[in-house]
Formats: sequence, structure tokens, C-alpha cells
Amino acid sequence: MRLDDFDYCLPGELIAQVPIEPRDSARLLVDRGSAAPEHHHVSDLVELLGDGDLLVVNDSKVIPARLRLQRISGGAAEVLLLEPIDHHRRRWDALVRPARKLRRGERLVTDAGVELVEIHERGIAGDTMTVEILGDADPLDLLATHGEMPLPPYITARLERGDRYQTVYAAEPASSAAPTAGLHFTPELLDRLRARGVDVATVELVVGLDTFKPVTEADPRQHLIHSERYRVPAGVLERCTAARRVVAVGTTSVRALESAVTLGEGEGRTRLFIHRPYQWQVVDLLMTNFHMPRTTLLMMIDAFVGERWRRLYGTAIAEQYRFLSFGDAMLLDRRAT
Repeated sequence: MRLDDFDYCLPGELIAQVPIEPRDSARLLVDRGSAAPEHHHVSDLVELLGDGDLLVVNDSKVIPARLRLQRISGGAAEVLLLEPIDHHRRRWDALVRPARKLRRGERLVTDAGVELVEIHERGIAGDTMTVEILGDADPLDLLATHGEMPLPPYITARLERGDRYQTVYAAEPASSAAPTAGLHFTPELLDRLRARGVDVATVELVVGLDTFKPVTEADPRQHLIHSERYRVPAGVLERCTAARRVVAVGTTSVRALESAVTLGEGEGRTRLFIHRPYQWQVVDLLMTNFHMPRTTLLMMIDAFVGERWRRLYGTAIAEQYRFLSFGDAMLLDRRAT
């Protein structure tokens, strides 16, 4: 296996800069196997899914985790909070810039001169730092005041509404990036699916460092997957077993479900790295956005549908689908031949 196996040419003009309205009007490329892929919209899921199917979504909520700050000595600094490391959410594992210049004990301030962050030791992941949120207020309240939604670097347009980088069913504030396949759902679409007999279950996987970490190894199987926190509530796996088909919304839902079975624990931390060959345990269908080349997410798609991902991506590019976080989606069936 080579990293080059997961490369393709992504035209820059196809990278979606703004979310589409309404959410469920995004296009949906449907893969049924050997036949040509079908062109639908996310709202068509009402016809594509039915009685006995189980739709599994990741309800982790994005926090305004990006802090644009200043060094007291002068110069800009940026902190991207990845995961709290105490239950008060005051200490965090974070990416910081400029990483080489910031020193332990240094404090960073807002534009108004308010000390907000103190730098501590090297972080738990090795290439991160531990930082502390300063002040007497609740850290999440401070982030709501001073933080920004942590949009990926390939999105350069200004986001007019922060809730558009949030799923409509988001619950526990935890993630530093959105589970983007879920951005396509509206409350009305979920109600229509339930009316069709589709069961809906929620799991949690906290989206962290690996969203931002590129694969650099020539053999991508040597890439280090950092652990992420997941939770599959009691009873969800039993519902998966009873379902006609398990439809995972996004790669994060996949990792939560497959980790729960593989590790034999409904809650914990996972380093599960899904690439071929992989023995699938739970997921039958996967709804996912189009991913960047040379990434672990694309390796998961390859493990799910094999080499035909290239034909699907080629079709999407030829038909001018919108790519990445605010882009369109695919519905993949791993059992199709």
C-alpha cells in the first residue's frame, strides 16, 4: 500500500466555501455497485431508506475552539483547542502558533488586552501543547465570547452563521471540528425519515487532532492515529443487530460503532485505523462527504467500497459536485457488487 494510491486531482473551484441552503438540498451521489452511480439530493433519503433501517449520527457539538490572540511581547498567536484534559474544561490539549516561539508560562491576550490563555508543557499528543484558559468565568462562556468556529484552512470565506458549522442534533460541546456529513440534515428531514420507519440513533466521537494531521508516511499504514474519545450508548449495538441495514452518517459515526464492537467497550478512547483489508462489523451503508486526497478518511472509503471510489470521485468531479466540509455527499453500499 502506498500513499499515492489515495491521491487524485481535486480542482480548487470544487471546494465548497459556503454551506448550501437549505441543508438537505445538497446533492447526493448514490452508489449501488456495478451500475452507474445515481444523482440525487439529500432530501431523497426518504425514498432511498425505509422501514427497518437504522440511521446512526454523531451528536458531538463543535466548540468555538479557535482563539486569535496576541503575545504580550508583541506579535500574533493562535490557539486551536483540541480536547479538555480536566473535567472543568480549563486545561486543554491544543495546537498553538507560533509553536517554536511560545514558551511555558507565557500568557496570551485578546485584542482588548485580557489575559486569556497560559501556555504549559508539551501536550499529550507530542506535537501539541497543554494550555490553560484563564479567568473566573466558565471556560465555555469565555470561548463563546472570544472564540471562533474552527473552520478548516481550505475554507477562506467568512461564515455568516456559526450554527451552519453545527448539526441540528448537536448535544455535548466537545469537538474541534464538525462531523460534516451530518450538516445536511434538517429536523424536518429526520421527522420524514422516522415516518418512513427509519430508526435514528446517536453516538459520540469527539473530532480532534487527526482531522488536522496530514498523512506523510510513504506507506500510509505506518501513519500514527491519535486516540479519540467515543461513546456508544447502551442498546445502540442491539438496535444495529436488529436493523435491516445500519446507515452511518459520516466517518466519525463509523469509527464509534466499529470501535465499540472491536474493542468490546461502549465508551472509551479509540485508535482504530480503518484501511483495507478490514473486516466490517456493523456498518452497511455510509453517507459521507467527499474527502481530501491522501487522507485516512479516503483510506476508510477505499476499505468500504474498494477501488470503485475512484470512479465515484471521477463522476463527482465531472458532474461538478461540491467537495469537502460544506460540499455534497455520497451514499455508499459496501455490500453492493
